[in-house]
Amino acid sequence: MNIKNLIVAAAAASATLAAPAALAHAKLEASSPRANSVVSPAPAQVRLQFNEPLELPFSKIKLVDEGGAVVQPSKIAADPADAKALIATTPGLRPGGYRVQWTTVTRDGHKVKGEFSFRVK
Repeated sequence: MNIKNLIVAAAAASATLAAPAALAHAKLEASSPRANSVVSPAPAQVRLQFNEPLELPFSKIKLVDEGGAVVQPSKIAADPADAKALIATTPGLRPGGYRVQWTTVTRDGHKVKGEFSFRVK
C-alpha cells in the first residue's frame, strides 16, 4: 500500500468513527413523572429532560388518557433554568393511566419524538 492509499484509508476510518457523534439526536434522559411510574397525588406538571438544548417553537407534549382522549396541557414552556428541559403544566389529572407523547427539535435541526406512560393513583 502506498502512502497516498494509506492516507485515504486513514481519512475514511476517521470519518467513519466520527459519524455517530455527528448524527446524534436529542435523547430523553429523564422525566417527571418517570416512565411506567405510579404517582399520587396527580402531578402538576410533566417535565422532560433532554441531553441537548431544545427549540421551543417546535417542541410539543401531548397527554392522552387511558380512554384515548387528549388532555391538553395548560402551558408548555422551556425550563427557564435549563434549555434542555421542557415543562407542560397539567390540568387536574384524574386517577388512571396516561401516555405522554413528545416531539422536539434540537438546535442542530433534528426532529425526534417518543412516548411513555404513567399512572395516577
